[in-house]
Amino acid sequence: MLSAQNHQQIYNIVDAISADRIQQDVKTLTEFGTRNTFSDTISNTRGIGAARRWIKNEFNSISNTCNSCLKVFYQKDFVTKEGNPRVPHDAWVVNVVAIQKGTKYPNRYIIMTGDIDSRASNTMDFTTDAPGANDNASGMAGTIEAARVLSQYQFESSIVYLGLSGEEQGLFGGAGFAAYAKANNWDIIGVFNNDMIGNIEGVDGVIDNRSFRIFSEPVPPTETERERKMRRFYGGEVDGVSRQLARYIYKTTKTYMPEMNPIMIYRLDRFGRGGHHRPFNDLGFAGIRIMEAHENYTQQHQDVRTENGIEYGDTFEHVNFDYTKKLTAVNAINLASLASSAPAPTTVAIGGIVEAAAKLKWNTVKGAVGYKIYWRDTTSPTWDYSRSVGNVTEFTLNGIVIDNYYFGVASINKNGFESPVVFPNAIIKK
Repeated sequence: MLSAQNHQQIYNIVDAISADRIQQDVKTLTEFGTRNTFSDTISNTRGIGAARRWIKNEFNSISNTCNSCLKVFYQKDFVTKEGNPRVPHDAWVVNVVAIQKGTKYPNRYIIMTGDIDSRASNTMDFTTDAPGANDNASGMAGTIEAARVLSQYQFESSIVYLGLSGEEQGLFGGAGFAAYAKANNWDIIGVFNNDMIGNIEGVDGVIDNRSFRIFSEPVPPTETERERKMRRFYGGEVDGVSRQLARYIYKTTKTYMPEMNPIMIYRLDRFGRGGHHRPFNDLGFAGIRIMEAHENYTQQHQDVRTENGIEYGDTFEHVNFDYTKKLTAVNAINLASLASSAPAPTTVAIGGIVEAAAKLKWNTVKGAVGYKIYWRDTTSPTWDYSRSVGNVTEFTLNGIVIDNYYFGVASINKNGFESPVVFPNAIIKK
């Protein structure tokens, strides 16, 4: 079990990720010709059907190496042309799911996703070749590789390795699976949407194999009117659950992979565009997008061709597999850290109006042996200051004026793993 007080095992996870295995998986996925969601489902060599069966077989093979530690199955929803302008014909949108159950908190889930489907220039064209190497065989291959490595360990919380379909037509796969999770009362701690994690040469001329972006929305769309009013008077407009998940990934990456440059982007997704974490966000779950820092638009959503001396198309040779390995490792160490932690506090109260002190009080967390208070300047993107306070549920930070900082609390378990930080959601009144 990944519970030794030696976090060397997190470094071991980084080292175990294989660029060669990722490369082979991306190659296999591109060789299905097209993986358009509405492409052939019967052929064993071409189309979305062959691709999802291969992914399911890969998850089953991984499970065979860990004493059947993965529960592998399809989850599907039927979509129709009616009211869906990107749907050429009625079809099942089929996701491939592999669940590694937690030993202590089996109903707490951390999810890593990649997209199965690809597209040509015309998203309605489900017959033209669309290799989809970077978008998004890279994310799918990274998810399979994370399953290979992490399945060799046990974790307190459950990890889900998820292949989603229907992304290019309207995020159908994510919407279907988010609804499935909600209907089954899953306690989702976080969703890591990996969409394009293999390109290092941007259309802007920058070549960068260390930077990557973490997109996160500021507050959940499900917030109540009471929560909105609290934000107005007490702050928290950039401190929703998805933003805290982004900060957690930033911190973990800086700790265990300091050579990497995580860039937190303060928006749900790229300008005017969307990704498969959004359907989870829509239901109030924490979810972020991990992707390359510099995109090349000539290799996205393009028929494979040469035009005016420019090679268009999302083909195999454009993927940098050492970079994909790094971003897969970023996912794996954060999945492992979150799945090894105790739950976060659910209620954190704060007070200290017109005092030179900040008072915090929170609920007891079963499985925690201590807590840590974090604070930062109101304009800082990261939690820059912290203090471990032991196994107490209230503490006063004397000499720190509450007006000038934002605060939060994380739980710590006996093995030293921390939960995400929880921003105050209640007020201590005099």
